[in-house]
Amino acid sequence: MNIRKIFAGLLLTLAVSSCIQDEALNVEAAIDDCTGENIQLASIDATHKEIEIYVLDGTDVSQQELNFTLADGATIQADETEAGDQPPYYDFSQRTLRRFTVTSEDGNTTATYVVRINKMELPTHYSFENLRATTPYHIFYLTNESGIMQWASGNPGYELSGMALDETQYPTVQAPIGHSGKCVRLTTRSTGSFGLPLGMPIACGNLFVGSFDVQNAVTAPRQATHFGFPFTKIPQRITGWYKYQKGETFTDENNEVLSGQTDIGDIYAVLYEAETSDYTLDGDLFPLTGGINPNIVLMARIGEQGQQEMKETDEWTYFDLSFEAQNGKTVDPEGLANGKYKLAIAFASSRGGGYFRGAVGSELYIDEVEIICE
Repeated sequence: MNIRKIFAGLLLTLAVSSCIQDEALNVEAAIDDCTGENIQLASIDATHKEIEIYVLDGTDVSQQELNFTLADGATIQADETEAGDQPPYYDFSQRTLRRFTVTSEDGNTTATYVVRINKMELPTHYSFENLRATTPYHIFYLTNESGIMQWASGNPGYELSGMALDETQYPTVQAPIGHSGKCVRLTTRSTGSFGLPLGMPIACGNLFVGSFDVQNAVTAPRQATHFGFPFTKIPQRITGWYKYQKGETFTDENNEVLSGQTDIGDIYAVLYEAETSDYTLDGDLFPLTGGINPNIVLMARIGEQGQQEMKETDEWTYFDLSFEAQNGKTVDPEGLANGKYKLAIAFASSRGGGYFRGAVGSELYIDEVEIICE
């Protein structure tokens, strides 16, 4: 064989071998999502390694399906098995709280998550006295006789900006003096150098029934919010107390001042159709171009036609908003009884905050909210 060909072949082999490197195994051990039949809502607290799973009151949890979305290559296993476990089906009939350990692809990193199944019927009265966590940010929860449920907010997304020096500087916090006891304070804040190049110069304070997917907080922020929980009653009115002060300068998603426009807060609740347990409304339920999501059946929203307007005030002010039919729809009694409708309740310090329009410094206080039903 020609020596030149042998030499060329050797050089080619060395060149190819130098370009092909063994891909490093993933070192992350994390749960990014959890889905399954009967799951109405899943809230993942990545900081505290806690997952709250919400199912309807009366659900059989002896074979609860849990499909975990893990970091690439990671594996998961229950710390203590039950006789009825057949992954992805797990038996929570004896213990509603179980621990699962995730192991990274390279085998060197582990993380143990607490997974709790909560059988819930959505309450109709909401105070803001209780915090499930205080660091790195406040997480509110509400309780009733059938379980525990936490309110969702955009606080996990704001944490990515690094702008908050402590828990009191997040957009959604507990305030010590409410209309009765404590309350929630929502503040529109700057996201600094983190948010500006992303078209997210502000983060409005918000609180809502649902969940927030921090994995999509940057790439698809409106899709990161999931509003609502099954509701089997027909709501007539939402009432409560608020205080509001708007910020000085109204800006858009490019941080450009929109002259002549001023900020305003938002209070609303909607009953909507949800044929499947995993369907939820997202942050596009009220598009900037007008209209509302076609699944909405009933809506009560401050400032809408015929409803009470929000005003600037440093005094606690009562609001009483009626649910009005939307999209030409009516509530189907059979679907209502079978959990085919969900109720979303939300508060925000800037009405256009989901589209990153508002005024830094706008502040909305909310307390003692009630859903009045037929």
